[in-house]
Amino acid sequence: MSDSTNISAQKPSPAVLLGSSSCNTGFTSSHPPATSPDPTLESNQHRHHAEGRQSSAAAAAAELPSLKVKLRSALRQFPDFPSEGILFEDIMPIFADPILHEMLVTALVTHCQTAFGKVDAVVALESRGFLFGPSVALRLGAAFVPVRKQGKLPGPVERAEYQKEYGVDVFEMQQGAIKEGWRCVVMDDLIATGGSAAAAGTLISKMAGNLLEYIFLIELDFLKGRDKLDAPIYTLLSTQEK
Repeated sequence: MSDSTNISAQKPSPAVLLGSSSCNTGFTSSHPPATSPDPTLESNQHRHHAEGRQSSAAAAAAELPSLKVKLRSALRQFPDFPSEGILFEDIMPIFADPILHEMLVTALVTHCQTAFGKVDAVVALESRGFLFGPSVALRLGAAFVPVRKQGKLPGPVERAEYQKEYGVDVFEMQQGAIKEGWRCVVMDDLIATGGSAAAAGTLISKMAGNLLEYIFLIELDFLKGRDKLDAPIYTLLSTQEK
């Protein structure tokens, strides 16, 4: 018999019958096909991602003190403005410089993430709280909720009164802006007498939100505004004691 006849008469080895149900597919439970994710590798990826987030958060927290020093040095002070005896802290130079602006947002985001982890809503007060509140909310993956003077918001609103030097004013928030149980922070540039911030806290309470903290850039400590507030207070940049 010729060599060619011998070759044609041979049966294929079972190892190469890939189309047969009895064949060896080459895949095992420990080595799934390329089209299926390897559970071992997937768990490793989740662990590496989590470790990376923790490392980034730790690095950002370590950088926070230096950010605060740089931001504080950018403030300008104007004596006797808007009235005699007041030392006005001007935050506008921060927003005139995109690097400082980014530093401010990063510092506030880092504080929130370090202190609370998850934040559902950033509640900011009209009007300078609107300068940085939306950016912080966006970076946190949180809702931005504005608190405005009476008559500025459309639709049904909740109202809260607060005492001013020469009378009573009203803050409003749109109904449904905060969902029950949401973890909220209140942000504004300055705490003086604390009345407007307290009104924001009242609005959050009316919507059954969970107020985590009041966050300010500057505090006029001698006016004792924090005594009116019903949650912890964090001041990022400076405190005027007198």
